[in-house]
Amino acid sequence: MSRLLLPFLMPLWLPAVFFGLITWQVVADGPLLDADARVSRALVHPDRGSELLADLGNIEVALPVLLAVLGYVALRRRAAGAARWWLPPALAALLMAAVPLLVVPAKELTDRPGTPVHPGSGFFPSGHTATAAVAYGTAAVLLLPLLRTAHARRALVGACAVVNAGVGFGLVRRGYHWPLDVVASWCLGAVLLTLFVLLLRRSAPPSAPPEAPPEAPSGAPPEAPSGAPSGTPSGAAPQPK
Repeated sequence: MSRLLLPFLMPLWLPAVFFGLITWQVVADGPLLDADARVSRALVHPDRGSELLADLGNIEVALPVLLAVLGYVALRRRAAGAARWWLPPALAALLMAAVPLLVVPAKELTDRPGTPVHPGSGFFPSGHTATAAVAYGTAAVLLLPLLRTAHARRALVGACAVVNAGVGFGLVRRGYHWPLDVVASWCLGAVLLTLFVLLLRRSAPPSAPPEAPPEAPSGAPPEAPSGAPSGTPSGAAPQPK
């Protein structure tokens, strides 16, 4: 059983391990923070573009997008007569509600100082990054089954990845967050999205097995081959009347 579950659980524990390692480095003021500071100095350059990218992670932007997708998916599933049509949108809403419940205590526990551009404390992990990852990620997962072509599905996944990468880059470029703040929230988002997919698979109704062809009644004569007249043995000439 464990071997069967390993391919599904690997995307879950791997980002969880990375999140734990990054958190440990932040709390212990480990050597990884020196590299984090160097990357930040190389990338920080506040401008209008980075501000706009960072704003995509605002709850005022990401949440309306998710709510619109939840309503659309719920209507489509209900119209199609899907069993428990309300469950996937409800799970996505619960997952979104869990983001601040996880991020806010982590910020208070780590109490990481901000960048020189935005001094202060409580910057780890990035709430904007986690919000964007879960909001746009769950929206993409719910929309994928409604797309008919593989090209459209690949385009949706690619757009979701580009938006999330843009949010993370904008936060670092603008100086709102250290790079490790963003990477840690990507790891957290990967864990939550993997849990979401596993829950969707577990809650999906089992597919009905294919129906077996009806059996011939006991004692019935075998069906005549195609092309042979009914009631006439195959290969025998019909008797004159």
